[in-house]
Amino acid sequence: MSDKKRRLIHILLTIAGAALCAYFSIPCAVIAAVLSGALLAFYEWDLARRHDKVMQLCDDIDKILRRDDAISFDEYKEGELSVLSAEIHKMTIRLREQNAALQSEKQFAKEALEDISHQLRTPLTSVMMILGLMNSTELSEQERTAYLRDLYELLARMKWLIETMLSLSRIEADAVRFAKDTVSCRELIRQSVDTVSVTAELKAVDIRTEIVGEPAFIGDMHYTSEAVVNLLKNAIEHTPEGGTVTVTAEGNNISTGITIADTGEGIPETELPHIFERFYRSSDYTKNGYGIGLAFAKKVIAAQDGSLKAANRQPNGAEFDIRFYKTVI
Repeated sequence: MSDKKRRLIHILLTIAGAALCAYFSIPCAVIAAVLSGALLAFYEWDLARRHDKVMQLCDDIDKILRRDDAISFDEYKEGELSVLSAEIHKMTIRLREQNAALQSEKQFAKEALEDISHQLRTPLTSVMMILGLMNSTELSEQERTAYLRDLYELLARMKWLIETMLSLSRIEADAVRFAKDTVSCRELIRQSVDTVSVTAELKAVDIRTEIVGEPAFIGDMHYTSEAVVNLLKNAIEHTPEGGTVTVTAEGNNISTGITIADTGEGIPETELPHIFERFYRSSDYTKNGYGIGLAFAKKVIAAQDGSLKAANRQPNGAEFDIRFYKTVI
């Protein structure tokens, strides 16, 4: 019911009451009219006060929408607006948190795009230079073959970067549905080692496998293989010529584990807490990569309720330990 209708009804009731009282006593009618007028005046004052409060609350909400973070709802803790202001206060806090998260994500996306652009620009420049050199009619067949090999390597690295970034983005956006199949570690390791065998052979790095029994876990063969391939590539990259990368797998009643160890220079202790962060590259260990291979491996394994940890081993080298648990820890 609108305020005008309430006033009209109140006035009509006042008139009717005063007329009824006047029938019995004029003084009684005067008293009834005065009391009714006082009640009407109090009602109008209270209505105006509540209207001012509502308008003030609207102004505060408008200031919040204009990103005024100094607004407080303490003055609305009492009265009939207290419940509404409490809910608006909760909503404001939530909106501020979401806005802060969005700003952080926006900055991260900006930096990520800049980093990807930089990473692609360098090999693209090299590709253009090699193509220019290959136009020369004075090139020998051996030189032309060497340039073609360089082109293949550059394009393969660019392809890997783009595909890995797309896969990583899809996983973070929860757009990937991982299979729940029984994955044989023996087959998983075989496929992964086959993928990097040429790279290892060119660098004269020996890959050894040590599998105890027939360990297996519930997961996605395709994505887990991609994660293991990234770990193997990282191990080969940081293993000197003539070194060894060892892949071991075993299972027990609690978990299934896969370990990838190399005989390289190891990981600086200050780097260990950060090497799984996307685009993290700050030392000699990480400066030659793109900074997403290890991040991708971590995301894939964590998305399947597994864990991935890195450590240094004695006397030298790094070790990555993958665990898929059979029970909830």
